[in-house]
Amino acid sequence: MVARLVIAAPSSGAGKTTVATGLMAAFAGRGLAVSPHKVGPDYIDPGYHALATGRPGRNLDAYMCGTGLIAPLFLHGARGCDLAVVEGVMGLYDGAADQGELASTAQVAKLLKAPVVLVVDASSQSRSVAALVHGFASWDPEVRIGGVILNKVATDRHEHLLREALGGSGVPVLGVLRRAPAVATPSRHLGLVPVAERQAAAVSAVAAQAEQVLAGCDMEALLALARSAPSLGAEPWVPEVGERLHAGGPVVPTRPALRDDCPPRRVAVAGGAAFTFSYAEHAELLTAAGAEVVTFDPLRDESLPEGTSGLVIGGGFPEMYGAELSANEPLRKAVAELAAAGAPIAAECAGLLYLARSLDGRPMCGVLEADARMSERLTLGYRDAVAVSDSVLAPAGARMRGHEFHRTVIEPGAGALAAWGLRQPERRVEGFVQGGVHASYVHTHWAGSPEAAARFVEHCA
Repeated sequence: MVARLVIAAPSSGAGKTTVATGLMAAFAGRGLAVSPHKVGPDYIDPGYHALATGRPGRNLDAYMCGTGLIAPLFLHGARGCDLAVVEGVMGLYDGAADQGELASTAQVAKLLKAPVVLVVDASSQSRSVAALVHGFASWDPEVRIGGVILNKVATDRHEHLLREALGGSGVPVLGVLRRAPAVATPSRHLGLVPVAERQAAAVSAVAAQAEQVLAGCDMEALLALARSAPSLGAEPWVPEVGERLHAGGPVVPTRPALRDDCPPRRVAVAGGAAFTFSYAEHAELLTAAGAEVVTFDPLRDESLPEGTSGLVIGGGFPEMYGAELSANEPLRKAVAELAAAGAPIAAECAGLLYLARSLDGRPMCGVLEADARMSERLTLGYRDAVAVSDSVLAPAGARMRGHEFHRTVIEPGAGALAAWGLRQPERRVEGFVQGGVHASYVHTHWAGSPEAAARFVEHCA
């Protein structure tokens, strides 16, 4: 049994990340082992969670991984911990577009049988807060709202009015937080600035968030609420290393057979400030499939790790570091040579841009005959994808779910062999399959399709 809380809000911008991260850091500062989690596909918030707890921030995404994996993935991340704090996404009941409650914070809270703490931005209301909290608490009887934290409260008088209004609501006030500039985290075109880009400032911000939470919240009541969560009755997820049963199809191996004389399959994974978007389970699945995972930084390293037989370049902000990435010509050449040799390369979003011929006019790796540039249009949403071509990640016809999140465009948008056919919001093909390269804007979560990692490692032989 893992004590747990879900931190939710009526809408985005109420202060979920500040409160959740502050609670994580505050409980960790009291000596508890805290497991951090984030509902949805977001990569940036988990970086702050990891900073607060000293453990990998992990995502719980019911769209990409399926509802059946939420509890197992949660238990995998929370193994050995005293407490888990789960930060929600958007408003409590907001989920995937046109999919009902799927992937919403409310659905994940129900799947985890976890009490919810509602963070309310009280800056422009007093007595109306009671109607708002009552509506959220009564909307879905299966969602247990165990308390409310009032954020951005102006004065003692304001606090008194809010507490008085909520007195008969049946939902206890577990915290009151004043406006505090020190806890703010800067944002830009895709949300918060990642921890890797502002390490010292991020440490200070997380410390300030912990102090604010300790000063304004009833920590004992919050811990007692977390400990009231019942047993989940599920087993922790483990990186798939055996066999996977496809619905309506055969049992297929998810780990290639390794001979004793087989050379190590070293997979280099891009990291550093330009490539911060990755799910912890990806490296775990690659390792389980027989790979040795080594991280490198394209901003600093002029060569790939020695013995690299496969390359994974995830998401991030290459557009912010275009000059530095372009200036590292030795590494760009090494990546191009690896691709020319037919080695497997999996590139998502930022990785796609890095493999392009150019980004905002600056030379990149030149693996793909395509050019990328910044755009004013935000492309955002879940994607139901079908593999158009056989690749190092999937056979043609395989289905995977993912999401897009970028303010760039690449021209052309697909190669002679496209990576994915997308079914919504409009039907289109996108991405590139070229030799051993699979490059696409679509982010995927391999826990939901572990055969992708096994297939990739098999191609590293």
